[in-house]
Amino acid sequence: MKKLLLFTIIAQLLSCGELQQVIDQLPQEQSGIGNTQIAEGLRQALDKGIDKQVSQLTREDGFFKNELVKIALPAELQKVDKTLRDIGLGNLADEGLKVLNRAAEDAVGEATPIFVNAVKGITFNDAKNILLGSDNAATLYLTGQTEADLYKKFSPVIKSSFEKVGADRVWSNLINKYNSIPLTSNLNPDLTDYVTQEALNGVYTMIAVEEKEIRNKASSRTTDLLRKVFALQD
Repeated sequence: MKKLLLFTIIAQLLSCGELQQVIDQLPQEQSGIGNTQIAEGLRQALDKGIDKQVSQLTREDGFFKNELVKIALPAELQKVDKTLRDIGLGNLADEGLKVLNRAAEDAVGEATPIFVNAVKGITFNDAKNILLGSDNAATLYLTGQTEADLYKKFSPVIKSSFEKVGADRVWSNLINKYNSIPLTSNLNPDLTDYVTQEALNGVYTMIAVEEKEIRNKASSRTTDLLRKVFALQD
C-alpha cells in the first residue's frame, strides 16, 4: 500500500509521457497481477456496467422514471411546458415528455453489440491507464470508442419510435397549442437529434455510476478478478 501511495503521488507530478513509463514499470510480480489480468478485469467491470445499468434503460420507464437520465424538454421548449401547465394543460405536457423518453428507451437496445466490441478491444496499455485513472476513466474510454457509432444507431431508431407512437402528432398538437397563445412565436426544434444526444448522455451516465461503485466499494467487486485488479487502485 505504501509503495502504491508513493507511486500515485509521483504520477501526479509527472508529464503524460513519464506517467506511461512509470505505469509500464509497475511491479507486477509483487501484486500478482499481470497485464492480461488487468485488461480482463477492466473488461469485466465494463461488461458489468453494461449488463446491470444500460439494460435497465431499455425497459419501459427506464429513462422516464430515472431522475439521473430522464429527458426533459430542450431549453427552447421549456417555456412551452411551463405555459401549458399554467393554463391547465399539464397532461398534454406530460404526454410530450413521455414520448421523448420512450424513444430513448427504444434506442438503447441498439447499444449492447457496439459496447461489446469496444470492450473486447481494450489493450494492455489502455487497461493500465484506465485502472489508475479517474473514477470515470473507463467510461470516458468507452465514450471515445463508441459515441459516433451509437449516434448512427440511435438516431434512426428514435425517429422510427417517434413515428410509431405518433410523436409528430403529439408534438404538433402541443406546439400548435402553444403557438396559438397570444404573443408567442413559432417553434420547430429538431427533436430527433436532441433525444439522440440525451439518450447517449444517459447511457454513459449509467455506466459511470457502475464504474464508480466498483472503484469505491469493495462489495461491488463481484468476482475474484475484479477484487484483485481494483485492489491495485485502492
